[in-house]
Amino acid sequence: MKEITLSLSKFKNMQFSDFSIHRTILEAIKELNYTTPTPIQEQAIPEILEGNDLVGCAQTGTGKTAAFAIPILDVLHPIVGSIKKRKLIRTVVVTPTRELAIQIQENFDLYGKYTNIRSLVLYGGVNQNPQVDALKQGVDIVIATPGRFLDLYKQGFINLDQMHHLVIDEADLMFDMGFINDVKKIIKLSPSNRQTLLFSATMPFEIRVLADEFLKNPKYISVTPVSSTAQSVKQKIYFVEKENKRNLLVHLVEEEKLDNAIVFVRTKHGADNLVKALSKKNISAIAIHGDKSQSARIRALDEFKSKKVKFLIATDIAARGIDIDQLPFVINFDLPNIPETYVHRIGRTGRAGNEGVSISFCGKDEKTYWQDIIKLTKISAKEVPNHPYPWIENQSKDSKSSDNTQKKDFRNKNNSKSKNSKNSNSRKSDNSKKNKKRWY
Repeated sequence: MKEITLSLSKFKNMQFSDFSIHRTILEAIKELNYTTPTPIQEQAIPEILEGNDLVGCAQTGTGKTAAFAIPILDVLHPIVGSIKKRKLIRTVVVTPTRELAIQIQENFDLYGKYTNIRSLVLYGGVNQNPQVDALKQGVDIVIATPGRFLDLYKQGFINLDQMHHLVIDEADLMFDMGFINDVKKIIKLSPSNRQTLLFSATMPFEIRVLADEFLKNPKYISVTPVSSTAQSVKQKIYFVEKENKRNLLVHLVEEEKLDNAIVFVRTKHGADNLVKALSKKNISAIAIHGDKSQSARIRALDEFKSKKVKFLIATDIAARGIDIDQLPFVINFDLPNIPETYVHRIGRTGRAGNEGVSISFCGKDEKTYWQDIIKLTKISAKEVPNHPYPWIENQSKDSKSSDNTQKKDFRNKNNSKSKNSKNSNSRKSDNSKKNKKRWY
């Protein structure tokens, strides 16, 4: 793949109005208070409008969705025409999670509110009939998770003959979640004359291989160092004993007045248990993870966004599928064992120029995880030493020494005493011992 990193200098002080975008789309984004494009938008939008294949690398929260949604809408607007014109699938966006698919559709609808472009989101875990009915009525843009898309395609409900764009969003997470073979199938099903856009927060070697295989002379755009964290996020680290993490979280909530935060945990079971523990302290929280039904996950997000609950306890399935304006805090209750996941998690805060705070808890068993995160991201997180639950140094040595002083060894306690000693602690009488019968 020929890599082209475009210079930001020619885009300096650029406005959305400087792009050759239809006025109806400009009006919609103006109502959203979009005036100055982010770096990924500045670089990607002109390339997409020119019809080039593109590989875009930018950290989470920098506006990747708008970078491809706005120019795609501009291209489709004259093609779609009036509302009476027959609807055919022109664009397919493939994304790894249901939450992210829903979020992308919301963005398409916001930017294209003054057009006749109709979008549809497809994901598994729910009855397919409403989605099939919508496909039969006709749509212009499909945003889908890989499994449900291929399922409906095999059933004959999806026709890609008129497809113009294929967008692969969060490509690196596709690899992590095991979707890459499904993505390759979707690419092969698409028309050869399509425009392919690949976006990712990180750019591992596998993504480059995928681009080399399926994209045509793509332009490569990178606006931040690979696996870097947003400068707008202040990062703190607490070294805490594993069994005291819950106590520390409650302490921070009460003393630091933490509010409106996503708390990331490693397992589904851990998420549910943490919600129960917080509820006992009268702290409102709700869990979101893969075992929750789609309706339960949507309800959890709605309650958190509306601030009916203060804390959203999430596994990494939610790390890239939640877009909340001005989210002040992200808490890594459990550190991820994959360093790139740390970037995605804290990317939920400090978005679009807003400031945010990332708080991480590091148990002794997670020390190597933290070292890997520092090595990858080159961050300089602020260590918070003065808290009630720090690491207990040399705990094992101290416990051994205390055991030696407090516990007596009663093994063979009578070896040094005479068998006939009156001080013997044996409960048998002397007569009993004399009359004892031997088996030999």
